[in-house]
Amino acid sequence: MRFSIAPSDSTPIYRQIVDQVRREMAGGQLLAGDAMPSVRALAEEHTINPMTVSKAYSLLEAEGLLERRRGVGMVVAAVRSAVSPKQRLTLLHPALQAAAQQAAQLRLPADDALALFKRCLAQHPFDGDVDGKP
Repeated sequence: MRFSIAPSDSTPIYRQIVDQVRREMAGGQLLAGDAMPSVRALAEEHTINPMTVSKAYSLLEAEGLLERRRGVGMVVAAVRSAVSPKQRLTLLHPALQAAAQQAAQLRLPADDALALFKRCLAQHPFDGDVDGKP
C-alpha cells in the first residue's frame, strides 16, 4: 500500500493513515491478510514519527480492521462483510464537504469546481466493477 501523507494538511497525520486504510479496505484495494508496511518503514518513507504510525495502526487494530501476526507484523483483518456503495460514499463525504467549503471561500462557481473535480477523477481512473456498476 502506498500512503499519501500531507504534513501541511490540517488533518493529523495519524488520522490521514487511518482514513486511507479505511478507504482502501472499503474500495477493495486492501484485502484480508494483506500485509501493512512496518511502522519503521512507513515512518522512514514519509519522514514522520514512528509513534504517529503506531497510533494509527493501534486505532485500526482496536476497530478490528488490522491484526498483529507474529513474524509478519500488521495485516488486514478479515472483516465482517463487503462495504456497500452508500458506506463508501459516507467515507468520501468529509473530503467533499471540505472541498465545497474551500470552493465557497474562493468564490468559485459550482460548475468550475465540479469540472475541476471531474479532471481530478480522470487522473485516478477506476475501471473495475464494484457491485455491478462500472
